[in-house]
Amino acid sequence: MKYIVILGDGMADEPIESLQNRTPLEAANTPALDMLSKQSEIGLAKTIPDGMKPGSDTANLAVLGYDPAVYYSGRSPLEALSIGVPMKDTDIALRCNIVTLSDDDLPYEQKTMIDHSASEISTEDAAILMDAIREKMQNDTFKFYTGTSYRHCTIWANGKVTEFAQPHDILTQQITKYLPAEKAFYAMMKDSYDILNNHPLNVERAKKGLNKANSLWFWGAGTKPALTSFQEKTGKSGAMISAVDLLKGIATGAKMKVIEVEGANGTLHTNYEGKAMAAVEVLVKDGYDFVYVHVEAPDEMGHQGSIERKIQAIEYLDERVIKLIKNKMDESGEDYRMLILPDHPTPIRCRTHTSDPIPYLLYDSTNLLAGESDYNEKDAKRTGIYVNEGYTLIDHLFER
Repeated sequence: MKYIVILGDGMADEPIESLQNRTPLEAANTPALDMLSKQSEIGLAKTIPDGMKPGSDTANLAVLGYDPAVYYSGRSPLEALSIGVPMKDTDIALRCNIVTLSDDDLPYEQKTMIDHSASEISTEDAAILMDAIREKMQNDTFKFYTGTSYRHCTIWANGKVTEFAQPHDILTQQITKYLPAEKAFYAMMKDSYDILNNHPLNVERAKKGLNKANSLWFWGAGTKPALTSFQEKTGKSGAMISAVDLLKGIATGAKMKVIEVEGANGTLHTNYEGKAMAAVEVLVKDGYDFVYVHVEAPDEMGHQGSIERKIQAIEYLDERVIKLIKNKMDESGEDYRMLILPDHPTPIRCRTHTSDPIPYLLYDSTNLLAGESDYNEKDAKRTGIYVNEGYTLIDHLFER
């Protein structure tokens, strides 16, 4: 038996008036999910434990079977693992976004958060800007590491875990009340604007109609993580396919195989087919027991507040990942169980994550059910199936 998780990050949502009070999952054209849902178990699962902030870090840990209350030590340390950042036990890792703040004559502290991803800046462009940051700002206390797209890492030597506002939570808002209390971080953010706003690369981006990547924004602080090996924990060999450093970091910490797919970039136009084919190959050709296919696009479109693009991301996931994996696994002759779900909702209404339970679909190629539910938030709730501790859902996947 082979085991597959297909995770559409943030694709759960709330009813939207312009969609006739349907969610994007309900409104999307998803023939593969529609077919699978009639043969599968549909239910709800709570992936964010009480008292924890809703995020892809805690939620994906839960989906992988790691109780966030036990294993979570912060988001950025997991990303640091992915990009090979060395961490001492006394270090604090922080996410270091390159964001877009308003390009106006107001003082830094009165600027507005325009875009948490700087028009989904390419890793190549971001690397040039991070080089400029390192040249002017790096020292023995703060070191800067280039990650993927807008997501980068800062290591704070002998630091402390500190609360920071998440940039995707404050879109369109003035940053005044969200600035860090730690003076060193406020000073670095302000200095970064002076370095980046008129950088030649940003001047060219503005001419092209792209948002300037003109400030650093720190958040997600945490300590060096320690995860139990996935194989030791589950008895299954596992592989991770994602464009996002966070997921690669979780996999690295769990000693899973991390598969790099050319053209996988975490955007709406990622290499969906490449991810799907890599998943089939690692199971069928390489002999792995389990693969986790993570697609970031629905979450990014939720943060952007775009109903149309969120629906498109879900349709791409259905046509270019779910359908392709199912067809290829059926052709292979392998028996398999497949879990399809988001990690958390990212509703268009608020453009950030919420802690609401998420809908899941569990398909078993050897045990086709005769159901009537579709795969969406409402039907999942109507089934009455509810997993209160989301980190146990993977045990249900592995049941025979």
